[in-house]
Formats: sequence, structure tokens, C-alpha cells
Amino acid sequence: MYRKFYLERALNLTILHYWVGSFCRISDKKQRAPIFPAGATAVSDVIKIVADLGNQIPDKSWMLYLLELFTIRNVPIELNLICQFDNQDYFEAIFQGVNKYRFTKVLPIIEHSYLRMLVLDKINRQIKYSITDQITGISETFDFSLGSMNFDYIGGNQFSGIEWWNKMGNSPYSIRYKVEVSQLMVGFSDKDDPESVTFIPHDSLIPNKDNSGTAYPITFQNVMLRDGCVCYSIQSGKCNNGIHYSI
Repeated sequence: MYRKFYLERALNLTILHYWVGSFCRISDKKQRAPIFPAGATAVSDVIKIVADLGNQIPDKSWMLYLLELFTIRNVPIELNLICQFDNQDYFEAIFQGVNKYRFTKVLPIIEHSYLRMLVLDKINRQIKYSITDQITGISETFDFSLGSMNFDYIGGNQFSGIEWWNKMGNSPYSIRYKVEVSQLMVGFSDKDDPESVTFIPHDSLIPNKDNSGTAYPITFQNVMLRDGCVCYSIQSGKCNNGIHYSI
């Protein structure tokens, strides 16, 4: 413990946080620009774990493959694939940056695809986090109760990409998995049946990153529309920004 503290102090290291990816958008002909639609109550994607690239995550550090929804007041809600230095990889439900539930029935497996979904459930005053292994058909849901919390059950933004937490150094490190991200969608509650959600596809991506000025050890490939929905893959490489894509 003392040795670790001395090393970090001597090197002037702190816990550093990095991210790169894109905000998800829908093309709007009237505004002539991609938008995040008003009134959204849900988001979803499909993440496929294509290959294990080896674990190069520093000690006590971790990285995340993000599905992130922000409310209209910028409250972050996440259902992420988390990879750790100790090979404990799992899916996690997160609210306002705090881990709330680790999924135990649905676990990350190479060559499996996973449908991830976040739903703002105003009627039951909760957030529904759900994940389905599309190969095995196994699903797992976590309902996070907000009780009497003053909360906006309306989405304001959606982010897709990678996040790093490095507790031993001052740079992002090589990713654990090559993945494919597809079926990026946004959902709306049905007016006649508020517990039902209708999803429509995103067709545009707006790049976003942290302000560290660093280069990221990944590359975004195979960016395209598939069934009207934007998709992409993440591989090892080098980039300076997230994806810009519009139709």
C-alpha cells in the first residue's frame, strides 16, 4: 500500500478518465441536420463480441463498451460491457456514475451478440435495464426503482463508444475485445399503451471525445447503414476522434 502510494506520488499520477465515440442522431430534413428526437423514453443497441485481443488493462483499471442515455437534464444512465485488469468481464447497470447491478445470468462470450436496452418507465417510476443473449436466448432485467425522486423520464441524448479508467498511468490502453455495434435505436412510449415502446433507427453519428488531446488506441471500421440503422466496428488501431456519419 505504501509502496503504491509512493510510486503514484513520485510519478505525479492520478486516476485518468478517457472516452471516445459518437452521439447518436436521426436525420431531420426540416432542420437539415441530425437531431436527437424529442420525447424519447428508451435506447437500445446490439453489441457482438467478435474476438478477444488479450488483456492489456493496467492494474486496478477497467474499460467500458458504452450504451449510454442522458436525460434532458443530462443525468447519465448506462448499460455497459465492463472489462477489468483481473479478467472479470461482465455487463453492469449504472445510474449517475454509480454501479447498481451486475448481470449474472447473461455473461460476455466470444462470438455472441447481445441486445441491450434502457427504458425510462414513468408509470412505475423506475429505469429498466435489460440484456438478451441473441445466441442462447437468455434474458436478464434489472428494474431500478427511483421512488419519489424528482426525475425526468425523457431522454435528451444517446452516446455509443469506449471509456477508459486508468489508475496506473496517464493514457488510454489497448482494448480487450474487437466488437461490432449495430441496431442503434431510440424508443418512444406508446400513447395508447404507455408500457409499450416503439423503436426507430439512428442513421447519423456525431463524434465526441474527452478533452485530453490524446490519441486513442482504437479504430472505427465498417461504418454503414444496415436495415436503415447505422452500425460500426471497433478494432485496435489509432484515432483522434469518434465517428462522423450522416446520410
